[in-house]
Amino acid sequence: MKQAGQLKQARTKQWATRVGLGMLGLSSSAFAQSADPVEWQLNMGRGVTTLSNHAYDAHMMAFWICVGIGLVVFGAMAWAVFAFRKSKGAVAANFSHNTTAEVIWTVIPVVLLVAMAWPATTKLIAMYDTRQSEMTVKVTGFQWMWKYEYLGEDVAFTSRLDRESDRIRQDGERPSAEKNPHYLLDVDHVLVLPVDTKIRFVITADDVIHSWWVPALGWKQDAIPGIINEAWADIRTPGIYRGQCAELCGKDHGFMPIVVKAVPKAEFRQWLAAQKAAAAPEPAPAAAPATPAPAAETPAGPAAEPATAQVAPPAAAPAAG
Repeated sequence: MKQAGQLKQARTKQWATRVGLGMLGLSSSAFAQSADPVEWQLNMGRGVTTLSNHAYDAHMMAFWICVGIGLVVFGAMAWAVFAFRKSKGAVAANFSHNTTAEVIWTVIPVVLLVAMAWPATTKLIAMYDTRQSEMTVKVTGFQWMWKYEYLGEDVAFTSRLDRESDRIRQDGERPSAEKNPHYLLDVDHVLVLPVDTKIRFVITADDVIHSWWVPALGWKQDAIPGIINEAWADIRTPGIYRGQCAELCGKDHGFMPIVVKAVPKAEFRQWLAAQKAAAAPEPAPAAAPATPAPAAETPAGPAAEPATAQVAPPAAAPAAG
């Protein structure tokens, strides 16, 4: 009984710790959020790119401003309810308006909105600035897969739902977190990208509207037939980052996962060289050199060289009588 009570107490303490950390947007294993969501997470993650950090910073700035406004408003309300309650004989003031108060509660929100709009606008402009990109990847959405092309490198491939996830969903098998941790979130060919590199994405679709979305990159972009949309990312941390199509695109919309594998630059160059070598056509076999035909032979031996014709000298003319 005592051991059972201690175990229950430990579990309760662990659960309370997770809830407390979750309310702060932290994981139980570290104070910095990872790119993937964690158990009991309530706040958004930082992500692994400049743009995702911009979004996180803007979110946290607005959050703390809202917290400050809430503390002031509800603090003033609580103080007014307590200090000017009826039991203390408080009498409500009889006036229609107060110019000073109206100016204050108009000017302060305007200042706060400008303070939030300025950094948000600059970061929004930076989100669409694809200049000085070091490489370009073309993303094309199909029903229901993605095609990736490394422009200028002659490397392209399609990325589909992995066979194991496809087998499980079609067989009606019940997946588990232990056996299938990435069920419906894995692919047969991952998109390999280098870290610390500004990568430009051009995104379109072949049939219907799709949406390419990897939360760790900090943005999502619609893939629309006949239209080229742009985005960029500079992944700072090596790792595997997952996403999905975020636009309802047909019956298999839920089976269009995205997997990005970020690797160091040297490893990416090796991978790219291997892809080029695998896609290169095999060289044609070299033609065998021609063998000269042997000279003809006679039964008595090698054929004799043709004799040179002997021309007799002309006869002398008879002498005149």
